[in-house]
Amino acid sequence: MMVGHAMLAFAVATAVAMRRWPSERALAFGIAAGAFAAVPDVDMFYAVVGLAQAGVGGVWEMTEAFWGSSHLVHRAVTHSLVVGIIGTAGFVGSVTDRWRPISGLLLAGLTAVAFAESGLLGGIVMLVFAVTGVAVAVALARATDLGPRALVSAALVGLLSHPFGDLFTGAPPRFLYPFDVRLLTERVVLLADPTLNLLAVFGVELATIWLAGYVYLRATDRRVFAHIDTRAAVGVAYAIAAITMPAPTMEVSYHFVFSILAVGMVGVAPHLLPSRSVLSAEWDEGVTWVLTGLTAVSVAGLTYTLVYVIYPFP
Repeated sequence: MMVGHAMLAFAVATAVAMRRWPSERALAFGIAAGAFAAVPDVDMFYAVVGLAQAGVGGVWEMTEAFWGSSHLVHRAVTHSLVVGIIGTAGFVGSVTDRWRPISGLLLAGLTAVAFAESGLLGGIVMLVFAVTGVAVAVALARATDLGPRALVSAALVGLLSHPFGDLFTGAPPRFLYPFDVRLLTERVVLLADPTLNLLAVFGVELATIWLAGYVYLRATDRRVFAHIDTRAAVGVAYAIAAITMPAPTMEVSYHFVFSILAVGMVGVAPHLLPSRSVLSAEWDEGVTWVLTGLTAVSVAGLTYTLVYVIYPFP
């Protein structure tokens, strides 16, 4: 759900902002919310340590080492509503002269608490979180005309929405960290069948990206079908994967995720396959390639699901 966090925050923030601001400013606000929504996942940096320790080996061994290391801290220290609120004040305060000293104290306090609660690793993760959040705030303050109040709103949307997006894919976040209170102890399961549950979560992710795409096109006065090429129908061929590959689950999904995302490459290969736009697509625009690839992946996911349901799996 890493991409989905940013996309959801962008879509919600932009759609709401368009009710009171011009499209360009609303898009800037949405981009700010999306950028802040991605910050909590900097805790994944520790997974690089596990990958380095595993060394160069097979794809699956390296992937397992990556995720195995990430689970030590992922969704604990940075995926907290408490940390999100304090972090918002610290991040945005760092770009204002008046509040910069208080910002430093708040972020230093977060790091100290994480160190006391989760040891050296937790403290380092919180420090990386703080530095990244400040960098995002500074970049947005320089690149946009959003004032401190708008940045606070964008940061709250991004940081507070992020933990909820992780309820379907793994261990629930510690919503109230550093307090030892667990709101949920198990992830939310949409369907009993483990493969269909994975496909449902994958569908939610795709729907989130589609929502963000629709909001962006609406803000820029474009039509969805004008940027989808008929080559996206290539995704139908992915149905064969439901028969030839082991059925994926939330625990073992790498082969499914890597292969179905590869289908989206059709969107950036305009000269390799015949192309014919659905409604006069403009091929010099990157948005056309993105939407064509997204459509191909969506078609692939749908056909895979249909074959999985119909085909008698052992």
